Amino acid sequence: MKYLITLEKAKKALDASEKKAENLGVKVTTVVTDEHGSIIAASKMDGAFYISPKFAHTKAATSALLMMPSGDLAPYAEPGKPYYGVNTLFGGELTPMAGGLPVKVGGKIVGGVGVGGSADTNQDVECAQEAVKLLES
Repeated sequence: MKYLITLEKAKKALDASEKKAENLGVKVTTVVTDEHGSIIAASKMDGAFYISPKFAHTKAATSALLMMPSGDLAPYAEPGKPYYGVNTLFGGELTPMAGGLPVKVGGKIVGGVGVGGSADTNQDVECAQEAVKLLES
């Protein structure tokens, strides 16, 4: 049986991410995608940076499609490395920025979570981790 991230569960994951953001004192956008990078649910907190939805979606899609945290791509995307230019090669659909995490159930990738908007991408990762915990439970 194929596991799908339901809209109901995705909304709860958004809430978990936003609760963490509030605890950190930041305003973010969180996006939950399916394994193909298509949006299931998204939420932009009041006061979040206006471009944060694009960051969040791209991070989530990168994690789902490459089956790895988006930030793990960074060392390979530097000049002279094999994935240099990956963000432009795919028209901005992929990013090496931290803040995207894959969602795994039964050892399979079923989606991704991306968070964007804080000045420190480690905070984006912390928020995404809360959402992923909920989705994988």
